[in-house]
Amino acid sequence: MTPSSTAGFACLILGTLALAGCASNKPPADQVFLMPAPAVYGEGRIDPFGSSSVSADRPPPCILYATDRAPTTEPERFAYYSDERANVLRLGEACIEPAGDQAPSWAELRRISLLKDRSDRYPLQVGSVDEFGIFKRSVPPFASGVERSPVPGERFAAALDARLAAAATKDVYIYVHGYKVDYENPVLVAAELWNFMGNDGAFIAYSWPSTRKTLAYWSDLDDALNSARGLRMLIAFLAEHSDAENIHVIGYSAGTRLVARMLADLGMYSRFMSEDEIRRRLRLGHVILVGSDVDRGVLGGYVLDGALRVPKSLTLYQSSADSALSLSKLVFRRQRASEALIGEMATEQASRFLSSHPRLRVIDVSNAEGAVSGSGHGYLRESPWVSSDVVLSLGYDLAPQERGLVRDPGSPVWTFPDDYLDRAGAALDRAKPVAL
Repeated sequence: MTPSSTAGFACLILGTLALAGCASNKPPADQVFLMPAPAVYGEGRIDPFGSSSVSADRPPPCILYATDRAPTTEPERFAYYSDERANVLRLGEACIEPAGDQAPSWAELRRISLLKDRSDRYPLQVGSVDEFGIFKRSVPPFASGVERSPVPGERFAAALDARLAAAATKDVYIYVHGYKVDYENPVLVAAELWNFMGNDGAFIAYSWPSTRKTLAYWSDLDDALNSARGLRMLIAFLAEHSDAENIHVIGYSAGTRLVARMLADLGMYSRFMSEDEIRRRLRLGHVILVGSDVDRGVLGGYVLDGALRVPKSLTLYQSSADSALSLSKLVFRRQRASEALIGEMATEQASRFLSSHPRLRVIDVSNAEGAVSGSGHGYLRESPWVSSDVVLSLGYDLAPQERGLVRDPGSPVWTFPDDYLDRAGAALDRAKPVAL
């Protein structure tokens, strides 16, 4: 295939992706529809809010954020931050509100969020943003005209510690978004996930400069890798200057590229440290990669070079029905990390490696309810079983076998059994909540 035909083929594929993503029932780019409730809530075993779920005086959530997007210069296109690189990290807080002319109150929306079957869709939007300023550590030494002040970092750490002081746990959760979304998307998704964690601990949205344009996919990949440094600096800062006991990271789609690179960098950085010292310096808890389009060989190299020593666990969700990753594989001619492990894991050596490294958890979602809807790529928010598994992992600190997942004898891959909800419910009855 010639270079021109390769480029044309890639554009055709990405054009197909663009058409697939242009459904009329999607919200505006700066909004999201409230995701389905995790299935475990429909069983009535958990009320993440307790008696506060209908409290009229409980305000909508405000999410801390870090972004290396440049501030908007086109307010008609971007309300707060653009899709251009800033080459510095800005810190702040964004408050969420229901969208629409007849939007419910936040207390009512909390109640609605737990319903298994909803008759309507409920859009969320960012209502206000309070930027603290530029994170001093992120300013390059050669940058001119940029104020190097410790105040933004101090405000950020103080705001985080205030949340942790009011929480049952001292855990921090960082959400890193995928490609083709605006600044608001990770803030809104982080707010959803925090809602289903009972607003315990503290959530941070990391917004890297992806774009809305489908054909900007390749530049987005460069931007994702460029942003890994900012994420790494943020985690190191939180470990040093906050009361966080565990820092968990959830990466989605193209965002897993910067999460994986962050792990690789920290793995090399801590190469000569003991595991106790790594834990003390970084406090990384569970790192979760969902719909990862990282080259599988690249991720494997990161793991072999020490990335697995850094977090408490590294979970890779995969699917055999993820058409977005299938198209990505056609473009790059390499298998993606979250494509289903079919032939590769048939070897005894590969199976032995995964089985002997319990920190590395591979979970196949192909049998999970809602995981194959649409393109099969958005199962983090679209599958009530997958979101349940994430909540049980982070909120209860349960291992896969403790939260209802199973694996066949000799297989290193965890799966969702047909009776997953019964198993997950029994696990909840036995478990002592960590965060919920």
